Amino acid sequence: MKAGDRIKVVTKEETVEGILVPSPELEKDVLIIKLDSGYNIGIEKKKVKEMKLVSAAKERRDVFAHVKKDKKLPTIAILHTGGTIASKADYRTGGVIAKFTPKEILEMFPEIREIANIDSRLIRNMWSEDMRFPHYNLMAKEVEREVKKGVDGVIITHGTDTMHYTSAALSFILEDLPVPVILVGAQRSSDRGSSDAGENLIDAAYFIANSDFAEVAICMHENIEDKDCLILPGTKTRKMHTSRRDAFRPINATAIARVNHAEKKICFIRKKYAKKSKGKVNLKLIDEKLKVGSIKTHPNMYAEEFSEYEKFDGLVIEGYALGQAPVNKDDDLTNENERILEKIKLFCRKMPVVMASQAIYGRLQMNVYSTARDLREIGVLGHLSDMTPETTFIKLAWLLSNYKKEEVKDLITKNLRGEISERTEKETFLV
Repeated sequence: MKAGDRIKVVTKEETVEGILVPSPELEKDVLIIKLDSGYNIGIEKKKVKEMKLVSAAKERRDVFAHVKKDKKLPTIAILHTGGTIASKADYRTGGVIAKFTPKEILEMFPEIREIANIDSRLIRNMWSEDMRFPHYNLMAKEVEREVKKGVDGVIITHGTDTMHYTSAALSFILEDLPVPVILVGAQRSSDRGSSDAGENLIDAAYFIANSDFAEVAICMHENIEDKDCLILPGTKTRKMHTSRRDAFRPINATAIARVNHAEKKICFIRKKYAKKSKGKVNLKLIDEKLKVGSIKTHPNMYAEEFSEYEKFDGLVIEGYALGQAPVNKDDDLTNENERILEKIKLFCRKMPVVMASQAIYGRLQMNVYSTARDLREIGVLGHLSDMTPETTFIKLAWLLSNYKKEEVKDLITKNLRGEISERTEKETFLV
């Protein structure tokens, strides 16, 4: 029997059926089987009483059938960058591969064929935690290329770990966007029975094909059930759970829309949004050599922690609540705090320093406590912002790439892409 064969294994305790997966080099005494649920289990070989072949592995073929275009349907470009959504089990290696072709997409998610003509290509094959500023520029240029072709929308499949950074970056880079750009990820690989990949991808395609929306957004599950997906704002969304399907939540904002392809429903939650047009997209790229840092305040902080950023172009401080940081000398045990304040003051003379809140929800109000007022007085920016730390980081990088430093100080707290809310509404907390 070989990897990929469907087998039945009988032990004293149970009978198990599934796909035989190669065992790691250090675990050759363990039989690994992928169950129909998508999960793997390990069985010690010495406990196996009987093992039967149910069906032999089918050889994978890369056969490209010609997919005819339906002139009545819109055209959607799917740009793949890797991540869990692009992962499928390779039973010969026991790992995953990130390889999608147009034919494979139609085979796995045939509903897309009824929604739109699909042009699909791989632009990168990587995990999202490895992305850098040049990757944002690359994606933006590929979107521009598709817009010039006349597509009706673009889906970018993406790893979920930093998808909210990318959605923010593209929101700023892609100016006057005439079509929607929807980022789609998955919390489970596409071959697993529990995968959310298909629902997210299909609902994103359905939304593009059946709405007039034209912004950068994220499409992911609304809850843990396979029912609805949410269209989430590109600059006000954050991954809030390590593994749940509904990990992505709008922060200090509502979702844009709710989508249910199975029921042919699109319900707009937000009434104001940019609409499709025939215009051209304008790119304002991020300087790929730019250095922007992010530092998180914490108890027992030391001034020397800031030293790593002395030669950077900008810095985000993830402070406490309304915009505080440990900068007060309250007694003989807090002498270090004075040094932290002096360090921040030095940085403010060299570069834009922007405050963001660790609390995630809510708005900075740096006039309430004397601590935050002192920080404002020495030049720390961010007062009245309700951006997430991640969007603050991306916006600062984008501003520094496209504007003079004095303009950056003014623009960082001005709403440019929906990143700063006009009002804090109670219904935008924990939604």
